[in-house]
Amino acid sequence: MKAVVVNEEGALLIQNIEIPKITSSEQILVKVAYCGLCGSDIPRIFHHGAHFYPITLGHEFSGTIVEIGSGVTEFEVGDLISCVPLLPCFKCDECQKHYYSLCKNYTFVGSRITGGFAEYVVLDKKNAFKLPKGISLLEGAFFEPMTVGMHALLLAKGCQGKNVVIVGGGTIGLLAMQCAKAMGAKSIAVLDINDERLNLAKQLGADAIYNSKDLTTEEIHQALSTSRFDQIVLETAGSPITVRLAIEIAGPRAKVGLIGTLHNDITLSEKTFGLILRKELQMLGSWMNYSAPWPGKEWELVSQYFIDGKIKLNELIASVGDFESFIRQISALNGRSMNGKILLNCI
Repeated sequence: MKAVVVNEEGALLIQNIEIPKITSSEQILVKVAYCGLCGSDIPRIFHHGAHFYPITLGHEFSGTIVEIGSGVTEFEVGDLISCVPLLPCFKCDECQKHYYSLCKNYTFVGSRITGGFAEYVVLDKKNAFKLPKGISLLEGAFFEPMTVGMHALLLAKGCQGKNVVIVGGGTIGLLAMQCAKAMGAKSIAVLDINDERLNLAKQLGADAIYNSKDLTTEEIHQALSTSRFDQIVLETAGSPITVRLAIEIAGPRAKVGLIGTLHNDITLSEKTFGLILRKELQMLGSWMNYSAPWPGKEWELVSQYFIDGKIKLNELIASVGDFESFIRQISALNGRSMNGKILLNCI
């Protein structure tokens, strides 16, 4: 089979290797259909961020089960699945409390073990979520990034009738925005510095958009004043600037959900830190996308929203290509962030 292998120098190579074999009764063999590049894969490729090299990355993927182990009763050959990349131990104290994202003894597909940038991959049965009838394999490749935003919204106790502000209009932000809309948010505003992303947010249903490069923080705060109560602010960009911005524009007693992963240190001024106290903000850290029953309500809700036709994906996709095209698109990033999802097509 073909597989994309990343070496320590950041080179992406297509290798012809043996199709992996099931070695446990609890495993399944999956023929990969689509696999997306995650923003977290970029430092693994370009900035020595992987646990080991050479490695086949990829945790945002869908596929068809082509073989099952003798102990697998939950799936059948031919089932369509989405990858659930975390494999917690289910035994530690955190897992016993269903805090699966906080497991002390976990592994992770496409990071700690081989991932979906390949034609076939072996998974533990708990790393698969069966796609309901009517959901396409392309949609299945978006379950993992969609549930990231959904997890934060559930930590905030949902957003029905609330005012949601998304700081960062990338793929995670715009998927979170659509989830918030599907969950019944009263209003949704999106902030970014890219007008193309902001216009897309408006097209996908945002009630208001603000370019934080052109507007001052105070101007944005004032523009949001009519929707300042019952507010959830989701920071999805993962930069010190946007974390500070999320705190500064938040309304009184807002819940500020931190989703984006920082790759640089952050320093809060005395004034900005004081706003957390003076506005009595609730700061919510959000890590991954799992709850009970495994893999969680997040995955069930995403299924329903796809079935109901509430999620639009085409506008979020930058490219869908074969192995050669996929490598060209990633290499062209040269370590920069994506502007739209880059997907490998193995069908």
